[in-house]
Amino acid sequence: MDLNTVASFRVARTRDDLALAPGETPLAGGTLLFSDPHPHITGLVDLTGLGWPALEVLEDRLRIGATCTIAQLVAFAEGRSGFLPAKGWTAVPLFVDAANALLASFKIWNTATVGGNIAQSYAAGSMIALGAALDAEAVVWTPGDGERRMPVSEIPAGNGVNTLARGEIIRAVDVPERALRSRAVLHKTALAELGRSGAVVTGRVDADGSSTFGMTASVERPVVLRWPSLPGARELAEAVAAAVGYYTDPLGAADWRRGVSVVLAERCRADLAEGARP
Repeated sequence: MDLNTVASFRVARTRDDLALAPGETPLAGGTLLFSDPHPHITGLVDLTGLGWPALEVLEDRLRIGATCTIAQLVAFAEGRSGFLPAKGWTAVPLFVDAANALLASFKIWNTATVGGNIAQSYAAGSMIALGAALDAEAVVWTPGDGERRMPVSEIPAGNGVNTLARGEIIRAVDVPERALRSRAVLHKTALAELGRSGAVVTGRVDADGSSTFGMTASVERPVVLRWPSLPGARELAEAVAAAVGYYTDPLGAADWRRGVSVVLAERCRADLAEGARP
C-alpha cells in the first residue's frame, strides 16, 4: 500500500540519525507498515543503514539484531547461514517453529525483521512468542543515547499497542544461554488452515527442572507461567484457563481461544514430559 502522506525518507547511518522529527517513524522491513493506511506518518527513517549484525554470540547469550530478518533467523537455526548454533543449544529449533507461526510467504520472511515484529506488538506476533518462550530481553535505545532492557514479553501493551515511548528503538534481542540449552516446544492453531494463529503456546524445561509456559495470539498481551518443576495436567489447565486477556475478533472468540490454549498447553506439557523419560 502506498503511504501517500509520506513526504520524506532518510537512511539512519549513526545513532544521532534516530532523533525523530514530528511525523517521522522508524522503518525496518516495513511489511506491516505498508499494509495499512497511516495518515499520521509524514516521514520514514530507515534503520537498515545502521549495519547491525544479524546475529552475535556474546558471553552468555545470543544477540539477535533488531533488523535481523525472519529468513536470516531461520537459516541460522537450520545451519544454513555459515554462523552455526553453539553445541548444546537444544532450543534453537524453536526459532523455526516460531517463524512458521507467522502467516507469511517467503517474500515476507526475507524482509520482515525480528525487531519490527516485536515492536508492532500484535497478539499473534511470532517473534513475541519466541521471546516469551525463551525469556529474551530487548535492548532498547532511548532518546539521548540512553539504553534500557526489558523482557520481550513486556513490550506489548495490548493487541497492536506497545510500551515503547516515542523515539525509543529496539536495538537487539538477547536470548540467555540457559534458555537456549533448554528443552522447548511450540504448539499453535488457527481457525483456517492458512489463517493467522489464533493461539500459540510454548513450553520449556530448563536444566534445573524448572518449567516455563508462554501464551500468545490467544491473549492481548503475552502470559508467562512458571513452575519449579513440570506441573501436572490439571494444575496447568487451571492456570491457562484462568489467564487474563483472552479476546474476540474475526479470527476467533475468546472462549474458543481459552479452550484451545488449554489443549495446546497440555500438548506442550506432554511433549516435555515424554522428553524427560530415560
